[in-house]
Amino acid sequence: MTTYDRLRADIVAAMKARDTATATALRTMDAAIQRAAMDANKPIDEALVVATLRKAVKNLGDARAEFEKGGRSDLVAANSAEIAVLEKYLPQGLDPAKLEALIAEIIAATGATSKKEMGKVIGALKQRPEAPLIDFAAASKVVQSRLP
Repeated sequence: MTTYDRLRADIVAAMKARDTATATALRTMDAAIQRAAMDANKPIDEALVVATLRKAVKNLGDARAEFEKGGRSDLVAANSAEIAVLEKYLPQGLDPAKLEALIAEIIAATGATSKKEMGKVIGALKQRPEAPLIDFAAASKVVQSRLP
């Protein structure tokens, strides 16, 4: 069962259980996935679903940080709950040690010697089969720390 199929089945289950918060979060995510597929003019596949989920979780996290600054604990709790619901559908990422080793390997392979060549390293990282499992925000920080 694909991630998208599991998400759709969970929408029905949440609606039957009258769990409105979960149902709303999942229905919103379903709409975002369908919109992303229409915008890209391609069918819904696993890569599109994972990318859309990651983007939604990142946006919710950013909004939660802003709500915390504004002292809106009610909205912080709502965003945290929605993030928890959506994170169940994301694949487990690479552990930090594997990410560090992969980045060291790519830096050596590309011959990058300065932060000016960071794009080359990230581009090579995106071509790897492990790319769907990589959190590129964390990878960017590791690459920056490795390059002088």
